Amino acid sequence: MRPQNLGVIACAMIAVGSYGAGATRYRGGVLRAAGLEHLSYGHGRGLMDLLLTAGIVGLVAAWVASWKTRPSAGEMRRTVIWWAGTLAFSAPILSRDVYSYLMQGAMLRDGFDPYSEGAAVNPGPYLWEVSHDWRNTTTPYGPLHLGLGKAVTWLVGENVTAGLVVYRMIALAGFALIAWAVPRIAAQIGGSPALAWWLGVANPVMLLHLIGGMHNEAVMVGLVSAGLLSCLRRRWCTPGIVLIALAVSLKATAAVALPFVVWLMVKRHSSTLAGQVGTLAACGAWALTINVGVIQVVTWVSGTTWGWLAEITGNSKVINPLAGPTLAAELITPLLQLFDDTFRYNTALAWTRAIFSGLMLAGLAAAWWIFRPRRGEAYERRAIAGTTAAYTVAFATNAVTLPWYYASIISLTGTFRPPAWVVKVTVGASIVVALAFQGSGNHRLYDAWFLALAAIAAVVAVEWLFRDTPRMPSPERGELPHGPFGRAEHPQDAPAATRPA
Repeated sequence: MRPQNLGVIACAMIAVGSYGAGATRYRGGVLRAAGLEHLSYGHGRGLMDLLLTAGIVGLVAAWVASWKTRPSAGEMRRTVIWWAGTLAFSAPILSRDVYSYLMQGAMLRDGFDPYSEGAAVNPGPYLWEVSHDWRNTTTPYGPLHLGLGKAVTWLVGENVTAGLVVYRMIALAGFALIAWAVPRIAAQIGGSPALAWWLGVANPVMLLHLIGGMHNEAVMVGLVSAGLLSCLRRRWCTPGIVLIALAVSLKATAAVALPFVVWLMVKRHSSTLAGQVGTLAACGAWALTINVGVIQVVTWVSGTTWGWLAEITGNSKVINPLAGPTLAAELITPLLQLFDDTFRYNTALAWTRAIFSGLMLAGLAAAWWIFRPRRGEAYERRAIAGTTAAYTVAFATNAVTLPWYYASIISLTGTFRPPAWVVKVTVGASIVVALAFQGSGNHRLYDAWFLALAAIAAVVAVEWLFRDTPRMPSPERGELPHGPFGRAEHPQDAPAATRPA
């Protein structure tokens, strides 16, 4: 069976299984309306969970195998359309966050402030679907997030199912923007559009969490990707900065890309060292001014405030080893308890989160400086690589990290001719993360047997993909660049300067 067809079947299995074993509604829902509620509990739920899990495993296998067929960019585009289109019919999976999105929008619609009040202040159909852990928690998301939620709940009223359908359409629009921009970024900076499609768009983490989970990263990453593409194509980066600023107004992490846009502006508008210092200050001030101005407009239009700035670091309930501080705390606590059996994990976590906050600031500054424009090197490619590195630093050191956060990294990794080791790590990590979360949103990251099997699967897949890697081509001899797995790119995927006449 062709990998593309296997992926369609896998996505169909996920879609069907999601209605019994996904992040389904606590009250009501499609199965209850259809008289099939027995599939959401007991043996029925077990069968649906098996179907969904098998679908996720099948999608991961199809994704890995699809690259082995040496697809062109066009073939990968068609593959993504089929996989995403099939997955679009699923219920929410792997997270219940979309219910919080609806609730927060309804709060703003009804005159409450989600930056100072929890969901519990506004009882109703949306509140009953919010996870109990988040019913008294404020939101860290920006005014665009709340504005979208307000518009959705105004449109659908108290109809939860209709609200989910609208949010799925929003997620699909964001994902489509990613799919449009990312291969074009690769083509613009001399990378492989086919690899960009496969690694950064068709990736199971992207499909499962952005479409299946309907996370606001879909829109945020889409806006950042489109903004970066605009900045690469135009001497004046203002339109691209506006798009990135819109992304920041949705979620603050989008701002990580802005310093590298400043490097693009500096390189284009100054050639001397003395001029670059002044240009750096001017371009930085211009980017900051546009960013603040756009956010202020969005804040005014949505009817919100700047209260989200105080909430960015406020939600720290999530504990999992995807976050560097959590992993560090879990490693050092048993060691320290050998010497002091009264030592508590929460104490270690407070220490590591404080330390990693400093490491984040230092790491972001280092990434920005390391990937500054250099004489004789492609500065645009360095800017995209630097943005990817900075996002990696941010999420490795953040107090809370969840799988969909990685969309900012994954979407760009395949665009800038990444070294083989970067592709290997990305593929292996994507496999583990894609398999780690259950349909309901619970994860298996503390299941030793799962981690062992997932790690083995990742290693085997990576070794299989890289099994026959020939030498690197010689640009001096006019050879086309090879893909990271040793194939020469299709002529249509090569940058314009290298295409045969």
